[in-house]
Amino acid sequence: MKIKIAILYFFTLLASQNISAQSGTDLWIIQTTGKGNNFKLLPETAKALTDRPAYDNQPDFINEYQLVFSAADEEGNHDIIVYNFDSDKFTNLSKTSDRSEFSPRITDCGMYISAVVMEEDKKQRIWLYPTNFEPAELLYDDINPVGYYDWYDNKAAMFVLGEPNKLIYANGRDDLIDIDSQIGRSIQRRPKTSEITYLSTEPAGNQAIIKSYDIESGEREAYFEGLEGAQDFIWIGKKHLLMASANEIFIRKYNTPDWKSLGKIELTTHQNITRMAYSEDLDVLVVAMDRN
Repeated sequence: MKIKIAILYFFTLLASQNISAQSGTDLWIIQTTGKGNNFKLLPETAKALTDRPAYDNQPDFINEYQLVFSAADEEGNHDIIVYNFDSDKFTNLSKTSDRSEFSPRITDCGMYISAVVMEEDKKQRIWLYPTNFEPAELLYDDINPVGYYDWYDNKAAMFVLGEPNKLIYANGRDDLIDIDSQIGRSIQRRPKTSEITYLSTEPAGNQAIIKSYDIESGEREAYFEGLEGAQDFIWIGKKHLLMASANEIFIRKYNTPDWKSLGKIELTTHQNITRMAYSEDLDVLVVAMDRN
């Protein structure tokens, strides 16, 4: 084992992600200003980054000027695409006919783009794609199937589908830490901490609970309820999180009682903001939205 991942899946959706039946989604860029308590969204600046009937989704910034995401081709196969904000160009990091790549992210070491790969035999495992375009490498060959993920200390916290489903942290090949079994699809490392945060599906009214597991101390904490029906959240710093409901984006400080609206993205062509990625360097938020 070389690196780390955090994986998750939401409610009873298959951790295989219904990979062969992804719907049409596009990525939109929205300008932001300020940091922390002064963070603001500029909804009027929203513009389409992608615009096609296929699946463009799961964005993640890999450095100060590049974004990666999963995109379906004409045959329904999914590849990793890199978008460069400086050059305004798209590049295929992968172009494979025998497999599909999902949930690309930069690894802790910065040498690889990791991805959940649906292999030809339908196994779903983590692969590492070198940023210098050398051949991809399989990670954790004995852990399958996995879904979404994030990194801490070059090791993976992973959602593994089973009876029951599990969120585990791969501290070593024979040292897997069980974190939870009632988990949603959004797993995020809290910046500048050793915490893996995730949406817990443990019954608590209509909202999932954002929970935390500290890899170093083993401490657990329940922060607060997420927005009703929302499956995704991101941290935009150590203390603030974003979630979305329909076309409206909300912010919350981790120790405050309420979500605060940042505004709506008013579009006639798209609806339902799901996954998001934020760049503090570029002051932009990238969101995935369903096509009408």
